[in-house]
Amino acid sequence: MVTAVHAGALAAALFATGSAIAHDYTVESNGVFSPPNATVKSTALTYDQALVPAGSQIRVYQHTATNKTTTVELWVTGVKPNHLFGVHVHQKACGTKPADAGKHYQNTPGMDAAHVNNKNEVWLDFKSDAAGKGHASATHTWAFRKGQASSLVIHSEPGTKGARAACFSVPFGGAS
Repeated sequence: MVTAVHAGALAAALFATGSAIAHDYTVESNGVFSPPNATVKSTALTYDQALVPAGSQIRVYQHTATNKTTTVELWVTGVKPNHLFGVHVHQKACGTKPADAGKHYQNTPGMDAAHVNNKNEVWLDFKSDAAGKGHASATHTWAFRKGQASSLVIHSEPGTKGARAACFSVPFGGAS
């Protein structure tokens, strides 16, 4: 108990003086897609089983360095073979309806072409191979704002026009 108080006081003192050491942030999440009405709840939801069948798998890795450089990587297996998918980080967690994930996460919020693009958003568009596997990676010079990036949505086509085929809730974050 005393150690926790001292450690808390030390941490508060370090943060107050600006002498605290910043840390990288890394998260790796894995999921198996299931329909929103499945008996066993999942953080990976499929809304279009022709594109992302129940049982398809997803892995997402995010690393943000202390300089705020952020890399997000995506791996999927079991999706529709030889298909072009659009994938973006979204603001909210997945829900029973595709729209529950909210809008695309943007480093600088806006609705025009200067804001809706792969430099201001995380786009992980990919083409699955003949076995239904896919991979994509994106790197940016900015970090996610705390609590404002909560899922990865797989769209039926690349770019910004595809329907939401699946969603995976991920605790994205930034360096401290």
